Amino acid sequence: MLVMVTLGGTSWGADSAKADSANAAFEKLKALAGTWVEAGPDGKPTDKVVSVVRLTAGGSVVHETLFPGDPMEMVSVYHLDNGDLRMTHYCSLGNQPQMKADPAASTNQIRWQFVGGTNLDPSKDMHMHGATVTFIDADHIKIDGEAWADGKPCEEHCGSMTLVRQK
Repeated sequence: MLVMVTLGGTSWGADSAKADSANAAFEKLKALAGTWVEAGPDGKPTDKVVSVVRLTAGGSVVHETLFPGDPMEMVSVYHLDNGDLRMTHYCSLGNQPQMKADPAASTNQIRWQFVGGTNLDPSKDMHMHGATVTFIDADHIKIDGEAWADGKPCEEHCGSMTLVRQK
């Protein structure tokens, strides 16, 4: 049972649990530092680099380059903000959706939820609207992306992919 206590304007309990969840998820993202390749149909690594993850800003930011060197190259930046885990995705569509991690997600997942963005009108423009990252083990993750267009899910974009850490 979670008890909420307020002392001098500071809340402990639900806010603390949310911050703990965000910190744990951020540590999982930091542990992804390295190069990730697409898994083939057999689950084994291919030579297609999908993601390069590195830490920057004294370890307070995770910087991910998606599809490096490809015309569709994109960047996602992850950081903590007042007890929330946040992400900005710099998309090849020319917009920058912003998301927040759902603190109620399973401990082996980060579930990204759209909270706004720049260079986009979510009621009509195509954009990344959400994603779920599932941590299978230290060397395998699954990403299920969600794109929206015209104010509703767009099945033709994003999708699912399984990645393997390049050794």
